[in-house]
Amino acid sequence: MNAAAPAPSNLFYQTRQRRPLISEARGVYIWDVDGKRYLDGSSGAMVANIGHGNERVLEAMRQQMAKATFGYRLHFENEPAERLARLTAERMPKGLNKVFFVSGGSEAVESAIKLARQWAVATDQATRWKVISRTPSYHGGTLGALALTGMHTMTDPFAPMMREMPKVPAPRAYLDRDNLDDEARGLKYADMLRERIIEEGPESVLAFIMEPIGGASTGALVAPDSYHARIREICDEFGILLILDEVMTGAGRTGRFMAAEHWNLKADIVTMSKGFASGYVPLGAMVADETIVEPVLEAGGFIHGYTYAGNPLACAAGLAVLQEIEREDLVTRAERMGSELKLQLEGLMDRFPFIGDVRGKGLLLAFELVCDRKTMRPLAKEIDAHVHLVEEAYKRGLIIYSRRTHGTSGDHFMVCPPLIVDESHIVEIIETLEESLTALAHRFDLPLVAG
Repeated sequence: MNAAAPAPSNLFYQTRQRRPLISEARGVYIWDVDGKRYLDGSSGAMVANIGHGNERVLEAMRQQMAKATFGYRLHFENEPAERLARLTAERMPKGLNKVFFVSGGSEAVESAIKLARQWAVATDQATRWKVISRTPSYHGGTLGALALTGMHTMTDPFAPMMREMPKVPAPRAYLDRDNLDDEARGLKYADMLRERIIEEGPESVLAFIMEPIGGASTGALVAPDSYHARIREICDEFGILLILDEVMTGAGRTGRFMAAEHWNLKADIVTMSKGFASGYVPLGAMVADETIVEPVLEAGGFIHGYTYAGNPLACAAGLAVLQEIEREDLVTRAERMGSELKLQLEGLMDRFPFIGDVRGKGLLLAFELVCDRKTMRPLAKEIDAHVHLVEEAYKRGLIIYSRRTHGTSGDHFMVCPPLIVDESHIVEIIETLEESLTALAHRFDLPLVAG
C-alpha cells in the first residue's frame, strides 16, 4: 500500500522534494510514521556517531533540564560546559587547551578564522588576513565559511557579498596519471600551498584550513601520508596558522578521536561539531592553542560570540556523548567495523565496473562511480547518478549521502553509518547497495558482471 501524500507544509528547505515524517529512531535505524524502517547508512549528514536514542545521553539531558536549560555566558558559568571543555582539551595535543563552544560547524569555522585574525592583530601582524583553503572543499554556510569553500556551485551566487579567499588544489592523487609514487604526489600537492603563499605574499597570509580527511565535497579523500607533515612544515616556515576542520572527521569517526592523529598532525586551531554531540543537540567547538588565545584576551578580548555558546543543556548532552564514546570504545570499533565495511565496498567493484574508487578511513567511507576505471572519467552528468542511486537505496530502506565529484559532474556516495554498527548491519548495507546498484545499471545500461 502506498503511503499517503505529504500534507502541505509551510516549511521549505533546499528543494521541493518531500520525505516521510519521522516517527522514531533507535540505534542505527529510523522509522517513518507508516512503519517503514531505514538503516541510517550516512548517520544523517555524518552526525549520529553514537546512534539514535541512546538512553544514557537522554537521561543526562533530562537531569540537566530539571536544573537549568539556559544561562548566558556573560552572566553565569555552568558545570557541564566546564567539564566538557576539560574533557575535550584532554583529547587534544599539548597546548590545544582553550575551548570555545558553538552550535554547529559553520559557527566553529567562523570562530576559527576570526580568532586567527584577532591573534594576528594582537601580535603586530595586522598585514595577515588571507586564509588559504582547498578546492574542492566545504567549510560551512556562513559568508565567512563560504569564502573558504571551494565549490563554485555553492559560492557563486554570493560572490558579490563576500571576499573569496585563495585556493590550492585538494590532494586528489587517486585521479593522477603520472609516474610519481604516493610519497612524491603528497609532497607535490603540499608544495602547491608553499607556491601559493609566495604568490600571495607571505606577509598577507594568515592561515591554511583543511579537512584531515575529506568530507562530502571530496568523498572521504585521504591524502598520501607525506602530505600532512609537509603541510605543517610549510605553515611553520611562513609563520601561518594551521586550522584543521574536524567538523565531520572528529569524535571518533575515522578510527581516531581526531583524524589528524593518523599522522600525528598538530593544528593551531581545530573545529568540531556533528559527531561531537551526535545529533542530540546543536553543538560544536573551536579548540585553540593557548598561545593564540592569550594574546587576544590580553589585547582586550575575543570580539565574537553566540547567544547559545556553552549552553548548559547542550554541553550536558555533549559530555554524555563523549562519555558514551569512551564507555563503548567506539573509536576502536569505528576502525574495526570501518575496515570490514571498506573491504565489502571494495568487493562490489568486482560486480560493478562503474565503481571507480573506494576510499576513506574508519567509518568515513565513500565510493565513486565512473565510466572508465582506468581514466576515472565520470558518468555522463545527465544521468544524475548521484540522485538516482540515493533514491534506489532510500526506497529499499537504506540512507546514503551523495555529492557531485567535479562540481557539475561526477558522482560519489558517502557510506558512514553510526559507530555502533555491527557485522549484521554491514551485511544489510552491502546487500541493499548491491540491489540499488543493479537497478541503476539496468536503468542506464551500465556494465554488470554476472554474480
